[in-house]
Amino acid sequence: MFRYKIYVGGEFIETHQELKVYNPYDNSLVGTTFLAGTGELETAINKSKLVAHELRDMPGYKRYSILMNIADKIRSKREELSKILAREAGKPIKYALGEIDRAIQVFIVAAEESKRLPKEYLSIDWTPAGENKEGLVKYFPVGLIAGIAPFNFPLNLAVHKIAPAIASGNAIILKPARSTPLSVLELAKIVDETDLPKGALSVLPMDREAGNQLVTDSRINMLSFTGSPAVGWKMKSEAGKKKVVLELGGNAGVIVSETADLNLAAKKCVVGGFAYSGQVCIHVQRIFVHEKVFSQFIDLFIELTKNLEKGDPCDEKTDISSMIDLENAIRVEEWVNEAVANGAKILHGGKRVNAFFEPTLITGTKPDMKVCALEIFGPVVAIEKISDFNQAVQLINNSEYGLQAGVFTNTISEMNKAFNELEVGGVIINDVPTFRVDHMPYGGIKNSGFGREGIKYAIFEMLEPRLMVKNTDY
Repeated sequence: MFRYKIYVGGEFIETHQELKVYNPYDNSLVGTTFLAGTGELETAINKSKLVAHELRDMPGYKRYSILMNIADKIRSKREELSKILAREAGKPIKYALGEIDRAIQVFIVAAEESKRLPKEYLSIDWTPAGENKEGLVKYFPVGLIAGIAPFNFPLNLAVHKIAPAIASGNAIILKPARSTPLSVLELAKIVDETDLPKGALSVLPMDREAGNQLVTDSRINMLSFTGSPAVGWKMKSEAGKKKVVLELGGNAGVIVSETADLNLAAKKCVVGGFAYSGQVCIHVQRIFVHEKVFSQFIDLFIELTKNLEKGDPCDEKTDISSMIDLENAIRVEEWVNEAVANGAKILHGGKRVNAFFEPTLITGTKPDMKVCALEIFGPVVAIEKISDFNQAVQLINNSEYGLQAGVFTNTISEMNKAFNELEVGGVIINDVPTFRVDHMPYGGIKNSGFGREGIKYAIFEMLEPRLMVKNTDY
């Protein structure tokens, strides 16, 4: 067990409010850290303002060097970081290692993007009034950013806010989830060893009062939040005039056409549905399978599900472990039982033991059931039969969410229809909606969010354009 100091404006400190972090699998104590209050937040804000001009004016090669240095240091501590992440989040070690690798990639991509921040030359003389004038659009940092990261990808989703902020010349205060702050505090140690100006980054688990101020304080110029829709939209309404980017999850759908490679589709959907116990905002929640291949697909899906290894997240063989806490496991159980009471049928799984919920496949659901209408954020997949591709598109669109969708088909016309008509932020062909590489634009519509992440796209959100027009005739 270790004590982790919080990172306030370039300094590691303790406060009078301890925060204990437990392993969801066996409830063992992983480590103790501290909660920041309004005093620590005030210090972080003030220190960020002191380095604002230095960050803005830092040449590209220095930003590149800092970001690559961070990537290298994460790589050197890959095993150590993955074990901390596995214990604090209950994430199987194979997925924890993958998350560390993705965090490394995010910093590498951010380093590359820091060398090509946008600028635009404009011809002003398209009208007579613009004769002998030219324009230049240059993008400047928005200022101090508040980043709020969730528990499910505690390091990588924090990095998706931190790395673009550094690349674009902004300071950032990162608030990790209370249940999973340790891996980000380890990252703070890494960043502290680089040439990034002290004050450019703070990592603050927070008490409620400080967390509220992080949203409402007018000295903070942008809010980047990943979490639930209810919390996200409330924050947006309270954020005042600051820029806001929200990534709010979904209930992702998959279409399996009669022309699909069923073995591929089943294998991908099992991983997409049950990796990290479904606690992924693009986890496979609804599958719509053509009636001609429905039974065959279910047989393949269940057989693959039976082969999943359950157990300790630190065991290399483990595929699925406990959920983040007992409360959420009970909620998932209640939603499944409610669906069954209203006519749904469990094809596999459905049982809970403490915070572990079995990988579960259900059918006979209705669109208004919680397991279909809301984000279950658990290891539950609903599968239903469809008679044609158009019906599947309509069923996926019949949702208050629109993050990503997966489509398994070998027909070009169905690929095109999916891309043109699915109401989502991303359409993934012959793979599951759970697919994400870190440089692609990522975000959704409807209740799934506002704005986009993905390093280059996050950088754009963190910059403001400024126009200069000048005379050319003297």
